[in-house]
Amino acid sequence: MSTTLSEPFAFALDAALEARRPAEVRGSGRSDVRMLVTDKETGEITHRRFEDLPALVRPGDLLVVNNSGTLPAAVVTRQGLRVHFSSVRPDGSWLVELRDRDKPYLGDVLGRIVDLPGSYQLYLERRFGKRLWVVRPPFASVPDYLARYGRPISYSYVEEQWPIGAYQTVFATVPGSAEMPSAARPFTSEIVTRLVSAGVGIAPVTLHTGVASLESDEDPYPEWFEVGEYTARAVNTAKAAGGRVIAVGTTVVRALESAVEKSTAEDGRVVGTSGHTERIISPANPVAVVDGLLTGFHEPRSTHLSMLEAICPTALLRDSYEAAIGGKYLWHEFGDVHLIA
Repeated sequence: MSTTLSEPFAFALDAALEARRPAEVRGSGRSDVRMLVTDKETGEITHRRFEDLPALVRPGDLLVVNNSGTLPAAVVTRQGLRVHFSSVRPDGSWLVELRDRDKPYLGDVLGRIVDLPGSYQLYLERRFGKRLWVVRPPFASVPDYLARYGRPISYSYVEEQWPIGAYQTVFATVPGSAEMPSAARPFTSEIVTRLVSAGVGIAPVTLHTGVASLESDEDPYPEWFEVGEYTARAVNTAKAAGGRVIAVGTTVVRALESAVEKSTAEDGRVVGTSGHTERIISPANPVAVVDGLLTGFHEPRSTHLSMLEAICPTALLRDSYEAAIGGKYLWHEFGDVHLIA
């Protein structure tokens, strides 16, 4: 396929660039992935391996990671549809997506009722946007229900059903995401040890991410997040000392920038906070804290690409994506990564 984008970030993703198996299955381990490195200061784009990360960050830098764990959020209904439990709303209701095979199911549902395993019925109250429904689950705990009846959300490019462990990162301690915060997937305890030994800090936030299928041409919806006091202090200390704050994943960008947004301080310091964020990062609503980003490669016309433009100049980002396509980097949750710093 051509490596020239017809428009900024409008491209057809070749199926050959879709990661179909986890890195530890197709290679030697989780960290065995490629890493495109985009240097914002020099404009240089280089091809590296993820294992090189400790040599590419600086002492005093702070990596902020998402500790949200992935739920087995897909359930098959008696009607043959799949229900993807996406995210809890501030009033306790949930957003869910219905899918028929690998496509969103946008048709009518008789009586707005779907039959779930365990003899439960789920009533679809109303639509939320084009793809989702608002529901009030008929069981006390959605995570407990999914632990019994659910399986990880996966799409047609994944060759087989992998266990839930394949969709957890080394930082996952707080279950709640419909889909894995996958930028952190290549991290291993060895890589973390090397980073800390090199004088790089690591601090957690929590953001429970919803279904990724909503990304194309649609704004993200509110997601629950928490930035703790420890992480707020670590970010502020790193910034004050001249270190860079590098977000591991777009979910971390959203969480951190939401903590700044809620601050009453005039100097843009991060404060410990939690709640549902509606923050949408873009060149028109730029970042205030995040200096760099480690992320995967995003779908054409994804709103995540607009977030990346708030961190990296558009022309350089475009060149990076042309390099990734030309270099045959792999997309999706089991794919390669991109360091912008």
